This record gives sequence, structure tokens and C-alpha cells, in this order.
Amino acid sequence: MPNLSPIASVGLGHYLILAAIIFCIGIIGVLLRKNIIVIMMSVELMLNAVNLTFVSLGHFNGSAVGQISVFFIMTIAAAEAAVGLALVVLIFKKYCEVSIKLFERLKG
Repeated sequence: MPNLSPIASVGLGHYLILAAIIFCIGIIGVLLRKNIIVIMMSVELMLNAVNLTFVSLGHFNGSAVGQISVFFIMTIAAAEAAVGLALVVLIFKKYCEVSIKLFERLKG
């Protein structure tokens, strides 16, 4: 008797297509939005798409390397979010608004 469970029919291709869709949504958010908070969220979305790719490839290859890579990516993403948010707060304190054009004035 064949296994007709819907979970059993999800393969590697499904995960990779989902990751590609999420990554494309993140790219669209980075390219089209002018609010820095939305841009940072879009970058995090792209990093999560890469994490999904690493985890799914690691699972289907029977390796833990993908999960270890995801751990380091999440660490870097947390540091990037903290630094980015600190810059956003400083820009907001100085100019009372947050726009990507205000970051052009940070040139040293």
C-alpha cells in the first residue's frame, strides 16, 4: 500500500522554490522601498531564504553542515540588525525622520 501522506510528497525542489520566492520578495523590498526599516526587514527576509536553502540541502544530504552554517548566518544577521537599528535611531534623533536619502549624508 503506497504512502499517500501529503508531507511525504514534499521534496527538495519544493523547499528550494519556496526559498527562491522568499528571496525574490526580499530583493523587491530592498530595491523598491525607501524606508530603511522595510529595507532592513527585506534583507532579513533574504537571509532567511538562504537559511531555508542551507537547512533543506543539509537535511536531504544527511549532513549537519547546513544547520551549522545557519547558526553563523543568524549570528551575523543579529549583529547586522543591531548595528543597523543603532544607525537608524541616530539618524532619527538628528533629522526626525528615517529615509534612505538621509544615509547619504553619513559619508566621512
